[in-house]
Amino acid sequence: MSSSRNIPTGYNTEIPAEIMTPDTVESSIGPLKFFDGAPLSETAQKAYDFLDTMRGVDAFLKGIPGASLQGLIKGARSQGALECHQVLIFDNLMDSNSLYLTGNTSTLYVLPNLDLKRDGPTVLEAPAGMLGAFNDAWFRYVQDIGPAGPDKGQGGNYLVLPPGYDGDVPEGYFVVRPRTCDVWVFMRASIAKGLEAAAKNVKDNLRIYPLAKKGDPPKMEFISGSGKEFNTIHANDYTFYEHLDKVIQKEPLDMLDPETRGLFASIGMEKGNPFAPDDRMKKILTDAVAIANATARSIVWYPRVDQTMKGIEIYPDTHSAWQMGWVDKNVFFTGKDGKTMNADARVMFHYPYTAVTPAMAVSNPGLGSDYGIAYVDSEKQPLDGSKAYKLHLPPNPPAKDFWALTVYDNQTRSMLQTSQPKPTVGSQTEGIQLNDDGSYDIYFAPKPPKGYENNWIATVPGKGWFVALRMYGPLEAWIDKTWRPGEIELLG
Repeated sequence: MSSSRNIPTGYNTEIPAEIMTPDTVESSIGPLKFFDGAPLSETAQKAYDFLDTMRGVDAFLKGIPGASLQGLIKGARSQGALECHQVLIFDNLMDSNSLYLTGNTSTLYVLPNLDLKRDGPTVLEAPAGMLGAFNDAWFRYVQDIGPAGPDKGQGGNYLVLPPGYDGDVPEGYFVVRPRTCDVWVFMRASIAKGLEAAAKNVKDNLRIYPLAKKGDPPKMEFISGSGKEFNTIHANDYTFYEHLDKVIQKEPLDMLDPETRGLFASIGMEKGNPFAPDDRMKKILTDAVAIANATARSIVWYPRVDQTMKGIEIYPDTHSAWQMGWVDKNVFFTGKDGKTMNADARVMFHYPYTAVTPAMAVSNPGLGSDYGIAYVDSEKQPLDGSKAYKLHLPPNPPAKDFWALTVYDNQTRSMLQTSQPKPTVGSQTEGIQLNDDGSYDIYFAPKPPKGYENNWIATVPGKGWFVALRMYGPLEAWIDKTWRPGEIELLG
């Protein structure tokens, strides 16, 4: 690289070419023009536009956790769960009416929201037999409830303290110290003894109230989410940034590290200041969110398994389409050294999934659940709702309790809305057919194949889909991968 300008007589002509900037440089954003190294004004504007676009893209990708948790709280509030004692419960299980990231139809969800800024220290009396955790406003793991938590599955009283709380802490509680004021609590209850019994256990024993009202706690209100239409998913357009700004304004400054705060501040989201981008910035952020949304979806559908996403494949020896929700089952996204953030792994989880706890990434034979997800078919092509596919499951799927396949909508990452309100087929499906050798063939198509109506999940022409295979009580053959599901094969 050399300058096109005349060098003055006597000037050092041995300046290394690599440190020079020509008067015109071709780039992916067009020609960049300079006067002997000084950018012309139009080049400076072009560079700033590109810089703001990059920052907008990065802000979306880094902000997904906060926006996603805010969406869950907003959705619950839309159903009347405004106070801590008003709790959303799926007492008739979750179905495709509500929009929840990859929810299941097989366990009873209970989803309290805590606002420590409003209520101060808050008590949650957890029933026995629950499985769940506390997540903060940036969707970070705080504390488990249940077998992996201090109550060991026997139930117990948790005291959740606001950030920076330095007051007296009464004895007799499991103390929880989140870094944020908003706290989302997710709990699941097994329905092995019946759905009605599981719901009764929750309604009889779950209590949530501000510590200040311990002497006269408000009566619990359980709000059924089953069969209701409402949204809990963050936006994928410009309004994403507006929603994210609300989180930044409410929560303590140190919710985020200085560099991430600086990133958000660089595009106008800064605690204590209004988010008021001008027309130029709105246009740039609208473009940025479009690029970022495409990036997030690309990371999910086509993870770079040879680079940042090593460890996402369940069967890397065959490069099967089946993948895990967590790269290397690491819920903190910190890579193999435990210290280096894997930003793609974080996007990979938070864009299609919710609920963060190490307990969900540990496979113990016969306990809990484990799952695989397939976003593409055997040829690595997106799954098309107008076409027919078959999935072969070898004999004896290794699940102590049961196994289930659930289909999701590409757009919403929620259950696919079809004629089947619960788009799930599994070992609990009445009339499901086995092959002579004990294996199963499951079909995905707009119409069921004759004779296999109970082995069929409906799809919708014009809609894309993906599928999760869940093992409840996964056994050794699942954990050591000696039992493997087939690929999703296009028929005809």
